[in-house]
Amino acid sequence: MEENEIIINEAPVEAAVEAQPVEKKTKTPRPKPVPAEDFDWSSSHKKFDNYSADERTKLEEKYAGTMNQIVDHEVIEGTVVSITDREVVVNIGFKSDGVIPVAEFRTNPNLKVGDKVEVYVENQEGPNGQLVLSHKKAQLLKSWDRVNAAYESGEIINGYIKSRTKGGLIVDVFGLEAFLPGSQIDVKPIRDYDVFVNSVMEFKVVKINQEFKNVVVSHKALIEDELEAQKAEIISKLEKGQVLEGVVKNITSYGVFIDLGGVDGLIHITDLSWGRINHPEEVVKLDEKIKVVILDFDDNKKRIALGLKQLSPHPWDALNADLKVGDTVKGKVVVVADYGAFVEIAPGVEGLIHVSEMSWSQHLRTAQDFLKVGDEVEAKVLTLDREERKMSLGIRQLMPDPWENITDRYPIGSKHTATVRNFTNFGIFVELEEGVDGLIHISDLSWSKKIKHPAEFTKVGETIEVVVLDVDQENRRLSLGHKQLEENPWDVFETVFTVGSMHQGTVINASDKGAVVSLPYGVEGFCPSRYMKKEDGSNLKNDDTADFKVIEFNKESKKIILSLPKVVEEKETSAKSAEEKAADKAAKQTKRTVKQINDNIEHSTLGDLEVLAGLKENLEKQEKAQAPEEPKAE
Repeated sequence: MEENEIIINEAPVEAAVEAQPVEKKTKTPRPKPVPAEDFDWSSSHKKFDNYSADERTKLEEKYAGTMNQIVDHEVIEGTVVSITDREVVVNIGFKSDGVIPVAEFRTNPNLKVGDKVEVYVENQEGPNGQLVLSHKKAQLLKSWDRVNAAYESGEIINGYIKSRTKGGLIVDVFGLEAFLPGSQIDVKPIRDYDVFVNSVMEFKVVKINQEFKNVVVSHKALIEDELEAQKAEIISKLEKGQVLEGVVKNITSYGVFIDLGGVDGLIHITDLSWGRINHPEEVVKLDEKIKVVILDFDDNKKRIALGLKQLSPHPWDALNADLKVGDTVKGKVVVVADYGAFVEIAPGVEGLIHVSEMSWSQHLRTAQDFLKVGDEVEAKVLTLDREERKMSLGIRQLMPDPWENITDRYPIGSKHTATVRNFTNFGIFVELEEGVDGLIHISDLSWSKKIKHPAEFTKVGETIEVVVLDVDQENRRLSLGHKQLEENPWDVFETVFTVGSMHQGTVINASDKGAVVSLPYGVEGFCPSRYMKKEDGSNLKNDDTADFKVIEFNKESKKIILSLPKVVEEKETSAKSAEEKAADKAAKQTKRTVKQINDNIEHSTLGDLEVLAGLKENLEKQEKAQAPEEPKAE
């Protein structure tokens, strides 16, 4: 059996063969293939008449004349051929009609069959093989071209204000949405944008963003062009000192802008009123008509400085002529600084209360501790200069001076409670009452402790008991003491810490010069470095406790000198040994001298003998005086 031979059941095949006789079929010969270069592609295999080449060319030209040549993404004109509830069919002369949603014609509710409309060719053959058109895009492209043309030419166009948005309004221009900033609505600030909604205005296209298709329009630009001529005429007539009438255009924290009829000027807040004001709204209101005076302007007259207060006389000129130094006035605090407060006693007339004139107290403070803006105060006139328009006031002068009867309230020896105000290296300043301060010298703080700085003894703000030691009313000074509240313990210490007495102490501060030792009863002594050596040869150090011997006591200078006992004994033994050695040396020298004299007598003359005898007698007396006395017999 061959590889590709198909096996068939033999029985059925034989039966079929026997049933039907086999007829031999004659094969029809295939036509020979025509070479490709000789094939007439234009011929039709159907039973129609064939066209000649000339006839076909004429027909094609005639057919092409009935169709428009269109390209994608262009705007062309078409004819409405039918309208349904959902679609509008438009014929643009192409091989097929385009279908556009009826919603794109909502701006043209009267659309009917046969109307000419502009359409945008999106695609010549869409997914369904149909021409895709858009009437909305055609309008937008046409509108965008018109807007660009208006921007380039500066044409004035009309627009419908549709709605309000943040910072301005939305304007419909040729079917496009443009932005009208609030600052471009008018030459004067507009506070309510809603009044312009649903109105038609003239605009100029001032900015176009080609990338994002954004358009900005301005109505202010039209007004400015009209006012430019008026402005030039007004500026040419401006002069310093000229009084004009204007309208309050804008109010800021630093001043007021005035419309002088096309030209703006500024009234600075300091030129609104002779008195102090916190905000220009206290003097003027928006859209108010006021008269102003021209104070100054630049060379180009673009910046005009105006004044309002200059139209009224200065308040100092109207100040009561009878007002003099020493009078009492009332006023309102308008400004508070660290150094003082300004009080307005009349509109535009102020006086300064220096912080030193607010209280009898001598220690430093700020004006905020006494007054605040808005306070009504009564003060005394201290100085008055009408020419310089300056005045100084004081409020402490209306209060009793605490130093007038100081000796009656604080006699010498009286005890009081004071408040610590501040420290110095030499003492503590305290306040007994408002305006009465005193000084506690550092030496008057403690009988027993040696204080290096007052901060070791107390703190600022704490109270301390004091005794009046001296009163200087003329210079307003009090000398105070704290240790005088107790008896002088050194009277007792004199009997306790006698020279030679022993006391246990603790080293609290050791240095090269010596050690400060804390002794009983809270008193301190000093052990010089030469008396600090212990038995093991080391020196005393901080926190060491030992027995000390008093070798010196001075009540007046409050000084106790200490020493370790063994060091003192060694010093005393060493001193006795030195004295004995000196006596022996002197005795030996005397004997040597006497012997020398005796040896020389034999060789001397009579005159020499007398002199030598006298000298010998003196030496013998000196030797006898230095020799120890012999015990007397009973």
